[in-house]
Amino acid sequence: MQFKRRKSPVATLRTAPAFEHIVTEASDSFLWRLDDYPWERNVWNFHPEYEIHLLRKSSGVVLVGDHIGEFGPGYLTIVGGGLPHDWVTATQPGELIKGRDIVLQFDAERLRGSAGLLPELRELEPFLERSLRGMVFHGATALQGADLMEQMGEVSGLSRLWIFLRLVDLLAKTDEYELLSSPDFSPTLDAASLDIIQRTLTYLFQHFAEDLKLPDVAGLAGMTESTFSRFFSKNTGNSFSDHLAKLRLWQACKLLADTDIPITDICFQVGYMNISNFNRAFMRKHRMTPSSYRRLSRQRRTQPLQASQ
Repeated sequence: MQFKRRKSPVATLRTAPAFEHIVTEASDSFLWRLDDYPWERNVWNFHPEYEIHLLRKSSGVVLVGDHIGEFGPGYLTIVGGGLPHDWVTATQPGELIKGRDIVLQFDAERLRGSAGLLPELRELEPFLERSLRGMVFHGATALQGADLMEQMGEVSGLSRLWIFLRLVDLLAKTDEYELLSSPDFSPTLDAASLDIIQRTLTYLFQHFAEDLKLPDVAGLAGMTESTFSRFFSKNTGNSFSDHLAKLRLWQACKLLADTDIPITDICFQVGYMNISNFNRAFMRKHRMTPSSYRRLSRQRRTQPLQASQ
């Protein structure tokens, strides 16, 4: 399988910066927004504001710091200030997913500054510290948090502020969460570096099923192989090969769970050249064989139906 080069590859990876400037209305304490997907801000980006993010529709890959995972409808996260993040859904040309995301962005320093008048806000400090690594919420917390995020779109002013305080209180007190990024993740947060990384991540997501090689992708970034390898690891927290493997195994899991495609065919569809390498990589990641994963995913799907009968 040949690596498909684009025209002017360096220009492809070196375009607009990925720093997102958040503008909050003077009458609001925070920003609430309903987003379609894709649009120009759905990129690997960072900003000083904290972000609570609800995926209302579709599925895909979540990138938070050095974390690579899978999201589906109802996926609720908070990302602390300065932590790069992106939620990527594979779409067809011209496809638009209306209202995929609800985004809530707020300035943590405003909350800290308000603690002089409202000392109860000091209780949020441990939560704000945890959020610097990114958090995903599960169970009843995710359901209740998603409902509160939806309610905010129906009100404004003090009513919206009241729901916001209920939301951060819920997320601060729950134990139904998982930390995402590693504590030692420290990317180079300059616009040029983040932009090249964002373009590279987009390219890898679009082409991970191909026979990608490190020297080819390094060339797209206009770097030598060794320079790009260090650059990529520094700014994503994953080596090039680990990142590629995580994308391929994410797609493999979707195909195993949602289709009846034979496992050997899935192996080649997601970019592995032989079944032995695929099985070894899958075992390292999931501690089970692909066939066991398929069987378990189907059991989980049928259990709610059996319980309701």
